[in-house]
Amino acid sequence: MESAHDWHGAKALLEWHIELGAVDAIGDAPVDRYTLEPRQSKPEEKPLSQPVARPAKPTAAPQTDYVALAKQSAAAAGDLAALHAAIAAFEGCELKRGARNTVFCDGNPAARVMIIGEAPGRDEDIEGKPFIGRAGQLLDRMFAAIGMSRGATQSKDAIYITNVMPWRPPNNRDPSAEEIAMMVPFLERHVQLVAPDLLVLMGNTPCQTVLGRKGIVKIRGNWDDAWGKPVMPMTHPAYLLRNPAAKREAWADLLAIQSKLRGLS
Repeated sequence: MESAHDWHGAKALLEWHIELGAVDAIGDAPVDRYTLEPRQSKPEEKPLSQPVARPAKPTAAPQTDYVALAKQSAAAAGDLAALHAAIAAFEGCELKRGARNTVFCDGNPAARVMIIGEAPGRDEDIEGKPFIGRAGQLLDRMFAAIGMSRGATQSKDAIYITNVMPWRPPNNRDPSAEEIAMMVPFLERHVQLVAPDLLVLMGNTPCQTVLGRKGIVKIRGNWDDAWGKPVMPMTHPAYLLRNPAAKREAWADLLAIQSKLRGLS
């Protein structure tokens, strides 16, 4: 009879063989390993799914050079009616999509004085004419003081009015540099077709556009030249409504315009 020590030793040896993987050693029948078939290689696993080909990134469409288009369109306009039509048909400026009207001009195109404002406000957008709100009414009174008006039939007494931007910016914000750049060719062509004796720039936006300068409070009242014309920068009538004390300076500017016209006669 085997001792308990031998039994436990055999059991431990058996467990050790099992841990090593020698499980066949405990089979009931002997195994002739020379007659076993060679182990076949594991078949190559196929991917669960074929990789999906990613579509090629679309190439970006070339951007339209709207400034170049504006130059071509403006240059092709032979008269004011054609220029008006060219501006109304221009699709490069997003402001057009939110505006009710294209505000082109008002006054006598034979006028000696051409006034350039900033952009239409609410009233101008509704009526389709520049300077017809409170600021426009003040503008009319200002020039009436030196014997000039937008309704005058004689060129010596007439004024002609337009804006840098023909469409109202949302919430009356200042037009952006990109928006202004697209409209400069139309504005310059406008000046060429009207051919006034002098230009009056009302506010910062037209001064920046025509003269490349801002700071209207500092530069107002000082003659400059641009596009072959004498240029007088003036504070916008809307500014005068907010700052009545500045009307004295505006009156001095009006007298300077009157004197200049006499010298150009």
